Amino acid sequence: MAKYSVHQQPVETLLSWIKSGEVAIPEIQRPFVWKAAKVRDLIDSLYKGYPVGYIITWRNPDVKLKDGTLSSGKKVLIDGQQRITALTAAIVGQRILNKNYKEIKIIIAFNPISEKFDVLNKAYERSPEWINNINPIINDEITITKAIRNYLTLNPDVDEDLIEERIENLKRIKNKQVGIIELDHSLDIDTVTEIFIRINQKGVVLSNADFVMSKIASDEIHGGNKMRKLVDYFCRLLVDKDFFKHIADNDKVFASHDYFKAVKWMGTGSDNLYVPNYIDVLRVAFTYKFNRGKFSDLVALLSGRNFETRTYENEIAAKSYNLLSEGLTDFVNQTNYQRFLMIIKSAGFISQKLISSKNSLNFTYALYLKLRAKGMPEAEIQHYVKRWLVMSLLIGRYSGSSESMIDEDIKQINEKGIDAYLKQTEQSYLGEGFWDFGLVNNLESSSVNNNAYNVYLASQCYNNTVAFLSKSMKISSLIEQRGDIHHLFPAKYLSKNGYTPKQYNQVANYAYTEQPTNIKIGMLPPKDYMQKVKNEIATGVLNITSVDSETILADNLVQNEVPLDFHNYEQLDYEAFLAERRGLIAKAIKTFYYQL
Repeated sequence: MAKYSVHQQPVETLLSWIKSGEVAIPEIQRPFVWKAAKVRDLIDSLYKGYPVGYIITWRNPDVKLKDGTLSSGKKVLIDGQQRITALTAAIVGQRILNKNYKEIKIIIAFNPISEKFDVLNKAYERSPEWINNINPIINDEITITKAIRNYLTLNPDVDEDLIEERIENLKRIKNKQVGIIELDHSLDIDTVTEIFIRINQKGVVLSNADFVMSKIASDEIHGGNKMRKLVDYFCRLLVDKDFFKHIADNDKVFASHDYFKAVKWMGTGSDNLYVPNYIDVLRVAFTYKFNRGKFSDLVALLSGRNFETRTYENEIAAKSYNLLSEGLTDFVNQTNYQRFLMIIKSAGFISQKLISSKNSLNFTYALYLKLRAKGMPEAEIQHYVKRWLVMSLLIGRYSGSSESMIDEDIKQINEKGIDAYLKQTEQSYLGEGFWDFGLVNNLESSSVNNNAYNVYLASQCYNNTVAFLSKSMKISSLIEQRGDIHHLFPAKYLSKNGYTPKQYNQVANYAYTEQPTNIKIGMLPPKDYMQKVKNEIATGVLNITSVDSETILADNLVQNEVPLDFHNYEQLDYEAFLAERRGLIAKAIKTFYYQL
């Protein structure tokens, strides 16, 4: 049995549905990205009777009210938002948001003589042959008789019958048919979400988070449409400070809402570490407030789903929107956000490039908000947040498809408490076998996005480690300034001896150093350049290094997990060096973890 029906409706009926709210269009499901010329082409196709594609709708599940009666769910637009927006702009005259979130009007002009449509410009505005705006004629704001009379007055030499026929054809646009595919209301939310993702892809990867955004954007009863703006505007302010003025100037309704008060600090705030997108914001707010991790559950709850009775209830929908609002407000709260970033940075993660898993950061922020809401002392919160972040990065806990793991973790934390569940997780994943073998194996990599290597760099920042062969320059400063990553066995030296890039670009061969030192070492083997360093220390004439004593040199090697007999190493020692240094780095990471 088909799970959808196909029928046609005139443009006029479709627009009346939207005006009455029978079909809900997610207000900013996406900004209107069509160029004005594409709106012109859509109107031209309708005028000529060409097909303009289908729109797809789905009726939300019926919701049970407190008195036991059922309220019919509103139809939600699943596909065709850009076409509908184009029609409301050109025919109804509604202002739309462009890709810069600025309200604009798109006015389509019509030439009855040539039967051409175009976007109104100054030339057409001055030309008597062009009707400046099709909206009043199609939308019954002016009668056909008056429209024809006005046109003939300005163009007395044209064929009256021809003009009358073509202006009548223009008015008939509102009677042209548009195909509608209506998904059966019995379809479960997971299925509708999958349909939404598939038909909206068109070269852009969408997720069930996009469906959540469409769901809340189409809700006016519980303020979901404003929540959608809260998310969208906050993410935009993160990267575009000028957008603050756009909101104030072009969305005065939102600018007067408490949500705007909650996000406006980001108009002058900064964050180059986390920089969440709309999916991240939703993920954190949902995980924190609902103790769940699957977005399909959020769609169901916002629809009023009672998981026990398998019915839909208005009370559950209202409560879910309220919880989501609280979660989003707590997410964008300036104190929460900035304290969380401070904790992450204090754990050594001072740069975005040290955190290769955004979902690890998302879950950690959800955990922070949850523990803070419980009133846990700040010192304990910091301990658990830092530990969880590092643990999840080291074992790649949220890599790949992460929803199930997020769902499992937040439910277990909610049930057992963070202390018990963290210890359980550590016993399962961070035993001696991990530290002695698993982590060492993970460091056998040529990728600088390697989780273990980045945690190692964070540990060096945490410990204020000085750079290789430097007396005072901190590795944290070099990371912030994008300093040089030095090959301890120089790349050109190894390449000359037959090693491939994958072999000499091993992370265990990397160390941060100052650029002048890196340049002066050149392609010398460790044995040669370390001897030069020792000679400089002995003579007091420093060139390669700023290290001025053997004691400081030995300490520098230890801090950078470089073997103390490194000064004896040549090309034949390279593989043994890598193995030894991987072991040293793994021990440093273990020490760092248990310091947190």
